[in-house]
Amino acid sequence: MLRGLFDAAVAAADPARCLPAHLPEPPDSPEGRTVIVGAGKAAAAMARAVEDHWRGDPERLSGLVVTRYGHGAPTRRIEVVEAAHPTPDVAGQLAAARILELVSGLTANDLVLVLLSGGGSALLAAPMAGITLEQKRAVTKALLASGASIGEINCVRKHLSAIKGGRLALAAAPARVVTLAISDVPGDDLSTIASGPTVPDPTRCVDALEIVERYGIELPAVAREALLSGVAETPKVADPGFSHCESHVIATAQSSLAAAAAAARALGIAPLVLGDAIEGEAREAARVLGGIALSCAAHGVPLAGPCVLLSGGETTVTVRGSGRGGRNAEFLLGLALTLGGHPRIHAIACDTDGIDGSEDNAGALLLPDTPLRAMQAGIDLRRRLAENDAYSVFAALGDLVVTGPTRTNVNDFRAILIEAAGSSAAVEK
Repeated sequence: MLRGLFDAAVAAADPARCLPAHLPEPPDSPEGRTVIVGAGKAAAAMARAVEDHWRGDPERLSGLVVTRYGHGAPTRRIEVVEAAHPTPDVAGQLAAARILELVSGLTANDLVLVLLSGGGSALLAAPMAGITLEQKRAVTKALLASGASIGEINCVRKHLSAIKGGRLALAAAPARVVTLAISDVPGDDLSTIASGPTVPDPTRCVDALEIVERYGIELPAVAREALLSGVAETPKVADPGFSHCESHVIATAQSSLAAAAAAARALGIAPLVLGDAIEGEAREAARVLGGIALSCAAHGVPLAGPCVLLSGGETTVTVRGSGRGGRNAEFLLGLALTLGGHPRIHAIACDTDGIDGSEDNAGALLLPDTPLRAMQAGIDLRRRLAENDAYSVFAALGDLVVTGPTRTNVNDFRAILIEAAGSSAAVEK
């Protein structure tokens, strides 16, 4: 049942389902071209949806999108390039350069359709002048391991980029720019999704400096000087280059949680959506949500079983150990310790893109007997959590959820099922 709820959440964010209704009209002028560019884990599937539902002349449709390795999809007119995520590589750098070239030299008669989704920040790898790709990779790795939020990470990325933070939109001017985005960020902030390449950036150089100093991130000397001097400042809302731009969020964590809630109600299970923007350390989020689940089981507050607690957002992991992790697996390991093998509580936590961090699983399942089976296998759950080794725990127990790339991304999905008191399943367990 829990896996079915996850599948319903993913299906709600499928580009083939959510994108067609948002397609813009083709250019009015017979000379007008339509250039499709984009980046993210859903970019290839979004490009295919554009081709399948485009109302204009397909012969005047062209472009390039970049997606994560293994997340490609067959297309006819739009080229798909695969590159590295979460740290950028040369393939992503070359793709970003080609995208900037494709949108340059256009006229007001032309349309640039930009397809963005989670992962676009790493895949659009265009370091600012003066820093190398390797230096950008080092900064990205340090940020990812620091426990910084996705908004903080992308603030730094934008200021060290030649394409993010609104710069792609300015490169495309005076063409009309329409952005369709599948949101993977809490709050669905367009300036944070894929680091906002087509919208004004509200953050400043001083914000980026404060973030790197707070987390102890070492910057290349050129980058630090560019931030200090303001040379790396991103374009703001008053810039006339944004006058021909519009943006639409076409899929969100909230819409996917609503789909999962509907699926639960259809099964006679009461859903409670706790929020679509839950952030913070994965293990700390597990303590909070686990406490709510225990209250449901013991007191029927805020809901009595059978019920399911649904939540989304993006937790973080401050890496201190050397194990194999993933924030959803780490959440579940923390939840296992909070619940202590409660006989009526089960859970699933997965990333809707099919990849939990940088592993090969979407997430995992937590069952009432998980702690017992771990003990029988000689696995110390507390020690594994201290080592950030949650993946290895659930792999050993056979409880990983492996979907492969889903070609969409509305971030994390969590569902905690509380069975009714005295249910036959609970008594049997």
